Amino acid sequence: MSTVDIVLAGARGHGRWHLENIRRLQDKGIVRLAGICELTPLTGDEIPEGLGTPEQSADFGALLDSTGARIAVICTPIPTHTDLALAAASRGVHLLLEKPPAPSYAEFRRMADGVAAAGVACQIGFQSLGSHAVPAIRELVEEGAIGEVTGIGGAGAWARAEAYYRRAPWAGKRRMNGVDVIDGALTNPLAHAVATALALGDASRAEDVVRIETELLRANDIESDDTSCVRVTTANGLQVTVAVTLCAEDPDEPYVVVHGDRGRITYWYKQDRVLLQRAGHGPEEYEYGRTDLLENLVDHVTDGAGLLVAPDATGAFMKVVEAIRLAPDPTPLPATAWHLLPDEDRRVVPGIDGLVAAAADSLALYSELGADWARPHVANEVST
Repeated sequence: MSTVDIVLAGARGHGRWHLENIRRLQDKGIVRLAGICELTPLTGDEIPEGLGTPEQSADFGALLDSTGARIAVICTPIPTHTDLALAAASRGVHLLLEKPPAPSYAEFRRMADGVAAAGVACQIGFQSLGSHAVPAIRELVEEGAIGEVTGIGGAGAWARAEAYYRRAPWAGKRRMNGVDVIDGALTNPLAHAVATALALGDASRAEDVVRIETELLRANDIESDDTSCVRVTTANGLQVTVAVTLCAEDPDEPYVVVHGDRGRITYWYKQDRVLLQRAGHGPEEYEYGRTDLLENLVDHVTDGAGLLVAPDATGAFMKVVEAIRLAPDPTPLPATAWHLLPDEDRRVVPGIDGLVAAAADSLALYSELGADWARPHVANEVST
């Protein structure tokens, strides 16, 4: 197999993970990092050993032209995704596009339709959907291991210091300079919980969603939500509820749970770990491997392997992003509902860990679970 040349757009922040991953694949002889697109060039110390001296430029299109790269990895601010993706597609360059793929459904459609018209492959960077646990859970469900599926829950209780919202000008913003950003807990850091829950509910495509209810709140002094929940009603009548926070008391691994009338399957998606609990059996725990999405994209481009996360497979997630975009700005939590941990420079919402878990268990929204700060809040509802 010939080595595939790659350009990485956005090599700082989360882009550092992509640099390391490209180095791993370069060591295997699969790819070569031909170029890095950054507004300020990386120093030698910022480029992992073994990647050589890739060409650097702030001009993405010019870099694609000069390197002749076949694949571009785009890990740039959310509002730039569509234009950069289309710039690559117009040159016949295939794409790994970080999540969320766009800040609005219209921008998503512009990107997805443009990429399709250009005839290039586009993989959306929901790494959890590359886990071998996903097809394994689907198989368990189809075999009737937990009976009839009654709903899907998702829970993410994470912590972020106040500095997290100062990491970039767009961090924690809903809009910037009149352009949508939508950098909230459900749409960016814990977006995998939403996308994975929808995938396990067999509701990945835009047309699989008929109703979306959101409750968006914030303890931090930001525009976007940091403590939120969403309930999606799917075309097949299932409810998918995901509750998240970046203000956890005791941060823990996020998970998705498939509820059945005779059991449940819990999937810790960052660990590729699955727990099957069902009537008449002891608990059964499994760990799975994972197919790297860039490696899958290279296999698709070179050998015709099936693409794991094509744009249409994230249409339902983008409907959720759109509902959040259209919702009123997040409600600030009262000062009595949170406190600052000075040593960690982060805000904590007491009791939120339990509420997140309860929402995933019961498929209820925060306002239905009796939290003092959530009781007056009415869910924002969007029919699609």
